[in-house]
Amino acid sequence: MNTIIAQAHAVIDQLAVLLQQRAWLLSTCESCTGGLIAKTCTDLAGSSGWFAGGLVTYSNASKTRLANVAADLIEINGAVSEPVAQSMASGCNLALGSDVSVSVTGIAGPGGATEGKPVGTVCFAWAMPDKTITDTQYFSGDRRQVREQSLLHALNHLQLCLQ
Repeated sequence: MNTIIAQAHAVIDQLAVLLQQRAWLLSTCESCTGGLIAKTCTDLAGSSGWFAGGLVTYSNASKTRLANVAADLIEINGAVSEPVAQSMASGCNLALGSDVSVSVTGIAGPGGATEGKPVGTVCFAWAMPDKTITDTQYFSGDRRQVREQSLLHALNHLQLCLQ
């Protein structure tokens, strides 16, 4: 197991405790990570006690259909944007009945870059009962590395939000 995945599993162990202490359910709405965050959550036995599920909304149409992201929000801001990530996270909480969700939308590469949004651009949102936080990161490396860095950032930031 590589170092980043091992670190992600360690964070999941801590997140499980934090979520269970609050009796909160977590959900994920993932685009460029393609379900990697949900997979990592469910690698932990007993995760059904704190993990509601995940949506993989890789296409714009699935973002609209599954996470209720307004099509004009995507058209105006682009799928890789903080407003879309925020809408994905909020829509995921509603769709899956969770208390907190994390969303990820980005450009993992090797193609897909646009002006102002190079490969490695990843937007995140964490929707909680009282607030939603958004963030954009610029990761380097190949497709796998960008996705794994996105996984770790999403989980580490969620842990900070819950502490």
